[in-house]
Amino acid sequence: MASALRKIPFSVQILLGLVLGVALGFLARANDLAWLTSTLDTVGGLFVQLLKLAVPPLVFTAIVVSVVSLRGVANAARLALKTLLWFGITALIAVSIGIGIGLLTDPGRGVNLNPAGAEAPKTTGSWIDFLTGIVPTNPVGAFVEGNVLQIVFLALVVGAAALLVGEPAEPFVQFNRSVLSIVQKALWWVIRLAPIGTLGLIGNAVASYGWDLLAPLAKFTTAVYVGCALVMFVVYPVLLVAAGRLNPLRFFAGAWPAIELAFVSRSSVGTMPVTQRSVERLGVPREYASFAVPFGATTKMDGCAAIYPALAAIFVAQVFGVDLGVTDYLLIAFVSVVGSAATAGLTGAIVMLTLTLSTLGLPLAGAGLLLAIDPILDMMRTATNVTGQAVVPTIVAAREGTLDRAAYDSAGKRDLIEPVEPAENERLAPVPA
Repeated sequence: MASALRKIPFSVQILLGLVLGVALGFLARANDLAWLTSTLDTVGGLFVQLLKLAVPPLVFTAIVVSVVSLRGVANAARLALKTLLWFGITALIAVSIGIGIGLLTDPGRGVNLNPAGAEAPKTTGSWIDFLTGIVPTNPVGAFVEGNVLQIVFLALVVGAAALLVGEPAEPFVQFNRSVLSIVQKALWWVIRLAPIGTLGLIGNAVASYGWDLLAPLAKFTTAVYVGCALVMFVVYPVLLVAAGRLNPLRFFAGAWPAIELAFVSRSSVGTMPVTQRSVERLGVPREYASFAVPFGATTKMDGCAAIYPALAAIFVAQVFGVDLGVTDYLLIAFVSVVGSAATAGLTGAIVMLTLTLSTLGLPLAGAGLLLAIDPILDMMRTATNVTGQAVVPTIVAAREGTLDRAAYDSAGKRDLIEPVEPAENERLAPVPA
């Protein structure tokens, strides 16, 4: 049975899980089968929990190793700056699309919701909290609490220090490489469970939310999906053609397993090993990919930090009867480009939304109006995030002349999760510089 399943392409397995999950979800909701809804919730929740379990060690070791690996990359500083520049460019385009769609659709007009009954979410963000929250008071606490932003800060500092120390730090770097390889290997086992996790997550979403709950927010939900789709399937392909002289269809063929997993798992960091392997299969040099992908997984959030907060801010302003001006829209763009690290690759974008609302002076309770449908929105947001995290390194490598175009043109012809030669399976971590 297991060998028969392994012959089915991984993307097809996820699609089957998606279809079966939707069917079971409708069955549970139509017949009020609480036991089935609970089972789907448990299956999906366990899958996400397993992904989250790997996040702290994965983020720390991946960033430490990626920073140190820059030692062996020619023009590393220029590559890092170009990566950051493209992160900013794509984020600015994404937030502009979010604002544009918000102005065209007026997602909060005529919404029949009682804003007085909405409570502010328990997890909120402000610029003070964001800035003071970067530096942990207790490094152990950052790992225990799973504070990804603080873990990223610690990893960047430690990685930079190890890079400057040089040879004496090599045993520490090798230890991090070993831990990274172990965590990635364990995470690949979890990723193989993605079809089952998909069944549970999608099934529970359908059974729990249904159309009755989505109907009042249908316009907003549609606006978010349309905005993300425009960025994924219009903006990114145009950039691939214009900036990288690359065939977008080849890109999606190579990156689709990561995009698919991101959609169902709702975790950029949890998808990171698949994203990195996808990027490498697209011909991006391993040494550069090992830096750009982990960095992007924690800071590059076009869906969660650009499109969504722009639309949500317009929605909340309209529900509460607040008129936004040009300055407010510029503030939304600024927060999206600069504050995207607040999302830190975790499931959900509530912190980023509350950061945007607090910057504009809008009621934080407005975020509570959207909490009910957040999982539905987060699937498309995370897929957009991960697509951007794969697009930027591909474009930068193409412009630097380091992209293996033969590998790019053949990407997607072999299943990403299918076992291949042992050397490739084992060498998920960057090679020593």
